[in-house]
Amino acid sequence: MNDLARVAFAKYAIALLIFAIAFLLRLWIAPLDYGLPFITFYPAMVTTFYLCGIGPGIVVSALGAAAGYIAFMQRIPAFSPGYEREIATAVFLASAMMVGMLTRKMLSSMSLLKKSEQRFERILEDQTDFICRFRSDETVLYVNDAFCRFFDKSRDELIGKRWHPLVAPGYTSKVIEQLQTLAPENPVVTIENPVIAAGHVIRWGQFVNRAFFDDAGRVIEIQAVGRDITKQKELEQALAANIKEFRELAEAMPQIVWITRADGWHIYFNQQWVDYTGLSLEESYGHGWNAPFHPDDQKRAWDAWQNAVNRQGTYSLECQLRRFDGEYRWWLIRGVPVFDQESKVRKWFGTCTDIHESKEAEREMQVAATAFEAHVGIMVTDANLQIIRVNREFSAQTGYSSDEVLGKTPKILQSGQHNADFYAAMWESIHRTGSWQGEIWDRQKSGDIRPKLLTIAAVKGNDGAVIRYVATHIDISEQKSAEERIKNLAYYDTLTHLPNRRLLLDRLEQALSSSARSGRGAALMFIDLDNFKVLNDTLGHAMGDLLLQQVGRRLKASVRESDSVARLGGDEFVVMLEELSTNERCAATQTKQSSEKIIAALNEPYDLAGKMHHSTASVGCAVFFDHRYTVEELMKQADIAMYQAKKDGRNVCRFFDEQMQRSINSRVLLENELRVALKLGQFRLYYQIQRHYSGRALGAEALIRWKHPERGLIYPSDFIPLSEESDLIVQIGAWVLETACAQLKAWQASVTTSELVLAVNICTKQLRQNDFVDQVRSAMRRNGVRPHLLKLELTESMLLEKKLENAVSTMSCLKKSGIQFSLDDFGTGYSSLQYLKQLSFDQLKIAAPFVRDITFDENDREIVRTIISMGHSLNLDVIAEGVETDEQRQFLFKNGCDHYQGYLFGKALPIAEFDALL
Repeated sequence: MNDLARVAFAKYAIALLIFAIAFLLRLWIAPLDYGLPFITFYPAMVTTFYLCGIGPGIVVSALGAAAGYIAFMQRIPAFSPGYEREIATAVFLASAMMVGMLTRKMLSSMSLLKKSEQRFERILEDQTDFICRFRSDETVLYVNDAFCRFFDKSRDELIGKRWHPLVAPGYTSKVIEQLQTLAPENPVVTIENPVIAAGHVIRWGQFVNRAFFDDAGRVIEIQAVGRDITKQKELEQALAANIKEFRELAEAMPQIVWITRADGWHIYFNQQWVDYTGLSLEESYGHGWNAPFHPDDQKRAWDAWQNAVNRQGTYSLECQLRRFDGEYRWWLIRGVPVFDQESKVRKWFGTCTDIHESKEAEREMQVAATAFEAHVGIMVTDANLQIIRVNREFSAQTGYSSDEVLGKTPKILQSGQHNADFYAAMWESIHRTGSWQGEIWDRQKSGDIRPKLLTIAAVKGNDGAVIRYVATHIDISEQKSAEERIKNLAYYDTLTHLPNRRLLLDRLEQALSSSARSGRGAALMFIDLDNFKVLNDTLGHAMGDLLLQQVGRRLKASVRESDSVARLGGDEFVVMLEELSTNERCAATQTKQSSEKIIAALNEPYDLAGKMHHSTASVGCAVFFDHRYTVEELMKQADIAMYQAKKDGRNVCRFFDEQMQRSINSRVLLENELRVALKLGQFRLYYQIQRHYSGRALGAEALIRWKHPERGLIYPSDFIPLSEESDLIVQIGAWVLETACAQLKAWQASVTTSELVLAVNICTKQLRQNDFVDQVRSAMRRNGVRPHLLKLELTESMLLEKKLENAVSTMSCLKKSGIQFSLDDFGTGYSSLQYLKQLSFDQLKIAAPFVRDITFDENDREIVRTIISMGHSLNLDVIAEGVETDEQRQFLFKNGCDHYQGYLFGKALPIAEFDALL
């Protein structure tokens, strides 16, 4: 007998025992003919149904009915002849069985309800977010394990108590005020506030509070779901601190400080500008800065500024600016461009220095008492350069008292920074024109060397002979310091402090000239870190920045002091070796030895904030002598050699040769074949379905394929990059748009496909076209497409392009037509939230690399949650691409994303197979 049989047998045995007890109780209660034949059998049947189940309950019901009828009812004289006994017995049997079975059903329902509550409780306990439920009187009803861990308290310490002690001092009233805004029409409020977490540490939490109301609209319970946002708050505070530090520096400078965008639009002035001009910042921004210029200087200043912007060079101008009281004063205005990693101007930094006193000194040739009251250092010599008078500012600047310099010559201030030619040119100008002005380095009494703006004027007597020389000194140390900081921004990489591309190109030009003079060789080495993107994707950009800084230090330590190390951007570095052998073979050997030393240094493990990391690098070398190649050609050769090192397995060095050039030629061939493909119609559109969580088809993404007559089907990754480098992408994009609209027209003819939305990828060059809006509208008109069924996808990297305002205008025009916009590969770039606010997107598409590992990688899970939350907070639809497993789909759905695209739902297919899939 198996276990099931034994259990069944036990239930029936218990049932018979219950029946026997009931029968004996009936005999004990009253005589056989007393009446109440079923008084003990009724509860026996209900008990049997409750304890043993339906089968045993039916058996006891039958036995009880039979016993009551045969043993007792036949002896009760109260029943008259006929069927009254049978009817009573049947009623007893039916009612008892009904009550017993209803009892059993009720118990089963209660059991299911309890299991459901237990499952829900387990779900809450498994959440990583900390959850709390509390009544309207702020008494805690429930907390999950994550909540207890975060606050390091047990449930007994929390449940039944008010939540006030968990909030950081001073914030409780603010939280209560926000909770009081909850109402039936506004049942959810999100609150960010500091709390007292585990270890009595103040941490920031974000709590989404949902209220539940009674019929009268009063809050009866609130559920709060929270997460730790301390790191986010710290980043926000650090950014605010950096901005504050810059502003404090700018506001503390005596000069006027200004910043413009790349196109010359002024976006910042410090308080000195406001104090001097009397203009508000709002009046000065844009091109309002031109208003205070003297009428004679306005056009000259504007033309000089436009010239500097167009040539991306430095800006320097002496002009007169109107003060708030109407007086015009002379100012020296200087500005330098700041370049990004691609050597494109990102913005301009500049200063305005008041040089009015020095200008007046040039014009005033006579020494007067009023001149000595000016806030500039003044020194007067006789015709033999013997110092005969200095003012207090001169003493303050140099540290020499009047008695210490009288009778001496100005040579007492010489710093040794200028050669004889410098002084010869200075005196030639004085003898020829009567004055000289320039920057000079003077030595103070303390030995310190400081920069000054020096103006020397010769004072002549009535006979025309020089009788005095008057020199004015303006200490420009602070200005020079500011210029040096600006220069570092313009010519050095801010992360590694290595020379950037602009400075490297300048040094390379000098190296070419030096090689031509000396006959010695030189070499250019392109160094690219292998798999750097993997580090950024897995450990984050902060770790990537640490690695780049350590790589920069190792590269400098691996070469000579006379060699140059630069960072071009991203993970690309350049080393330039000079003064190599005059023999080409020996120079190549020296270069190879240096590259092997560099590779060995870069192969050593890195300590990234306590995490050990191993990295390798691929090196491409180009050896050069004199001016055989231009700077651009040498950069291209080293770059080609580096990519050859990548192809050869990475972590190696390769020298440029003609074979690499032939590889470039093959790219040219591919470009020609692309032109033929456009002409002969060799491109095809494939469609990858996009679905809702319920399985409903939402639409598709159109993906291009090239059906090559010899090489077969070619995927876009093999030809789109090249087409983007050329202008072919514009023609290919136009074909894709036209073909997609034609397909939408075909879908509109069928009820099952008439509401499908088709997503089409567009690139930067398309978006920059002046007539792109007209192209899209014309394609829709020709095919009779309803605008809301067309969705244009932009990649996140496009947000970093220049002239973003053009994209805003283009997207705005198309949005007015009803066309949708989706931001593709969101999370893989460095886009600002400001861009999302500016641009009219309808949808964010979570990048496939984040979706791929969300089932086991906590970083990717947190990133995906953040993107979904961000999208919803901006009222954007969120779709995930690269969904390949049901586990991924379930995770996305639970976190609020119910639109998907990926192999789980189907690959990209030709239109016939796609329609069959529908």
